[in-house]
Amino acid sequence: MKKIIPFMLVVWLMPAMVVAQQNAGQQQPSQSREELERRKKELQREIDEANEQLQVTKKSTRESMGQLRALRDKITARTRLINNINDEINFINGDINSAYRDVNTLKKDLDTLKAQYAQLVVYAYKNRSTYDLMNFVFSASSFNDAVKRFQYLKQYREYRRRQADNIVVTQDLLTKKIGNLESQRLKRGDALKTEQEQRSILEADKKEKDEVLSKLKGREKELVQDINQRKKDAQKVQIAIRNVIKREIEEARRKAAEEEAARKKALEEKRRREEEARKAAAAAAAAEKARAAAEKAANANNNTAATPPPAEKPAEKPAEKPVEKPTPAPAPPPAPTRSENVLEATPEALALSESFEANRGKLPWPVDAGNIIEHFGIHQHAVMERITVPSDGIVIATNKGGPVKSIFDGEVRSVVVMPGMGYMIIIRHGQYFTTYIRLQTTRVKKGDMVKTGQVIGTASVNDIENSGEVELQIWKGNAKQNPEQWIRRR
Repeated sequence: MKKIIPFMLVVWLMPAMVVAQQNAGQQQPSQSREELERRKKELQREIDEANEQLQVTKKSTRESMGQLRALRDKITARTRLINNINDEINFINGDINSAYRDVNTLKKDLDTLKAQYAQLVVYAYKNRSTYDLMNFVFSASSFNDAVKRFQYLKQYREYRRRQADNIVVTQDLLTKKIGNLESQRLKRGDALKTEQEQRSILEADKKEKDEVLSKLKGREKELVQDINQRKKDAQKVQIAIRNVIKREIEEARRKAAEEEAARKKALEEKRRREEEARKAAAAAAAAEKARAAAEKAANANNNTAATPPPAEKPAEKPAEKPVEKPTPAPAPPPAPTRSENVLEATPEALALSESFEANRGKLPWPVDAGNIIEHFGIHQHAVMERITVPSDGIVIATNKGGPVKSIFDGEVRSVVVMPGMGYMIIIRHGQYFTTYIRLQTTRVKKGDMVKTGQVIGTASVNDIENSGEVELQIWKGNAKQNPEQWIRRR
């Protein structure tokens, strides 16, 4: 029986170790697969949006830059989707390999458990007379020995029962693992099929993109003219914006100078009044002193003859020294503050600037639906890559005549018409300015106070692209900002 005890302990703990190892190996892949699934849904949404935009632009009578952009967006998103599917396949392959290892391990464990259980049965059979409960117990030499023998037999029977249960549990785990393995194989097959389908669609998109690009290159002269005209329009817009900002700065400086002059005048008037009051007090004190001296002299003349010689005057007490007032402690240096900016001269303007900055990356889009078709900065032209095209903001394709909204609280400082580009609205937010260009109509005027999300106009119509367009620019004083770093991601 002593030989069986170590064997019993090993077999007892084996199923628990197998289950714990299995659970530990499954936790991390499930989290990674959830991330892949989320990215997959996002990429599919981008592809759907690009498809919608492509269908809109195809309604035009000829190929356009919008079609090319939509096709390139589709190709980019679909390529990322294929990479995502390949990552998913790699995870599935890892799960399959892990499942193979688990199945083999469980098979070996099951064989071991069955062999050990068979040994127990054989041993019990060969020694069955010994295990007769009554004979084994009553053959003990003492009562304590009989109790120990009874407990031993009870534990041994419990151990055999647990061995049988372990075999059943291991068989169940093996069955589940085999079923999971088959499920993973099916998932891999579906993923490989989807990946092949996406590759076929990707090739078709690339072919269509090349056809559109080839036709657009055939209109190179027209495109160059359009690029040059857009550059001229952009320069006019920039000049208009800078003039508005310059005017706002000059107005702020004028108001600040007037307030400073008024403050100095009030301070000078206060000092003058204080000086006059001091002189009046000094004159009154001198007059009172002269009156007192005159009264004293008159009293002295009247009492000179009748008054006996004056007694010896007592010694005068030494004059008390004035109590020195303690010198106040120097005031602590002021805490560091923002660098002074004339556009933040008032508390309201400062608070608006700080609030605008606090919402960096969280500001709403100026339109309800749309996608960015022109990004901030200098970039290559989509057709003629040798030409660079600068952009002072972002251009958003949206619904024709769709509402355009203010992205933050502020005051309208300019509403003008830009030839060839529609209306332009400039809203001030402390030292920040948001500019909305290419509007078809406006609903605000200079001096209006607007709130976040308030409709200020409607999007212009691009007949060639068969869609609406809105351009958004953000300025910090005279410095241009990248709007994509300020508005929230979709």
